[in-house]
Amino acid sequence: MKFTREVKTGILALCAIALLIFGYSFLKGKNLLDNDRTFYAVYDNVEGLIPSSPVTINGLVVGKVISINFADTKGNLVVEFTINNKFSFSKNSLAKVYGGGLIGGKSLAIEPTYQQGLEAKDQDTLPGKVEAGLLELVNEKLTPLQEKLESAISDADTLLTSVNGILSVDNQNNLNSIFKDLSTTVKSFKRASVTLDNVLSGNQNSLNRTLGNLDQMSGNLSKFSDSLSKINVGKLANDLDKVLVNFDKISKDLETGKGTAGKLLKDEKLYDNLQETSKQLELLLQDLRLNPTRYVNISLFGKKNKPYEQPTDSIN
Repeated sequence: MKFTREVKTGILALCAIALLIFGYSFLKGKNLLDNDRTFYAVYDNVEGLIPSSPVTINGLVVGKVISINFADTKGNLVVEFTINNKFSFSKNSLAKVYGGGLIGGKSLAIEPTYQQGLEAKDQDTLPGKVEAGLLELVNEKLTPLQEKLESAISDADTLLTSVNGILSVDNQNNLNSIFKDLSTTVKSFKRASVTLDNVLSGNQNSLNRTLGNLDQMSGNLSKFSDSLSKINVGKLANDLDKVLVNFDKISKDLETGKGTAGKLLKDEKLYDNLQETSKQLELLLQDLRLNPTRYVNISLFGKKNKPYEQPTDSIN
């Protein structure tokens, strides 16, 4: 059977159209020869998810994203994706957008749930969920830090401005003068320390002897304190108390005129007699000095003694 040129041309045109449609669908990520299930999910933000992104279940790639379009006038987005695996899950399973690392893009993962009678079927819409990726988490953590850094930089700028205001030319000159004075003081301390070191080095033997004497003195004081600790303080206090009692008794006796000493202090007649006796003794000694022959008369040749002459100042 022979085909005319027109028939052959038509067949070639149909084949070209079919290949064009198939190629276009394949480039969009949809294979017309596969019996895939198509699902939808609605999001307010897909966080960078693009067509041809993989769809996984428990980490296994089971499909890919076909298209992403606006769902309504509020800006919500509907994601169309296919699953080429016969794995069964419920229609309330979550379609979660996740990932977004430094190199890899976003992916779509199905978090399956299993409820009998609610199996997901082709063209069903699954609830959508967006999980924050690495960049979002880093940005979330860095945002407060950025604000704190900006505040710290602002405070540092204010502080530097204040310091610049304080460090005027006069204040800078004063600070320079203070540092110079401190340098001079440190040099003086250094010279003094050198002098002190020389003094200590030159008098080391004397210092050693002094310290030895102090150590010996400390030992003697320790022995003296030991001796003091051995003294019976109680007995010494009792003896001292007895002495004070006796002394008090003697003073009372003297006050009341008891005993010889008391009578000497209190008896006026005895005092007068003693005064008169003292006066007579004084006259006797005076007479003995003026007339010694009256009392001592020695004659070797039998000379007669002179008669006694009563002195004119004798006591009657």
